[in-house]
Amino acid sequence: MNNRNNTWIGVIVRFVVSAIVLLILGLVLPGFSVFGFANALIAAVVIAALGWAVEAILGERVSPQSRGLVGFIVAAVVIYVAQFLVPGMRVSILGALLASLVIGIIDAFVPTVIR
Repeated sequence: MNNRNNTWIGVIVRFVVSAIVLLILGLVLPGFSVFGFANALIAAVVIAALGWAVEAILGERVSPQSRGLVGFIVAAVVIYVAQFLVPGMRVSILGALLASLVIGIIDAFVPTVIR
């Protein structure tokens, strides 16, 4: 039971860290904005869910770990689509591409995949 609690704590921490990253990206990237921590947390959950769904449909070759051109484009599309599901999130195509690039770089050093 203790291991299960640690797993949930890890999931919560990853979502909180992802939300903080999204807030910071909203401050520094053109064409990318998230208004408030609650919206950033919702965005982190939505982006993770959309990424999981796309990976389930298209396979692991589009996952963030295989950050080839296809993975990069898919991540940008996921981020762009998330704005339609998250109140207080606005993303341009350029903002989605830049966010995908920055998140990909961050993931290379600090993996935030939730499985």
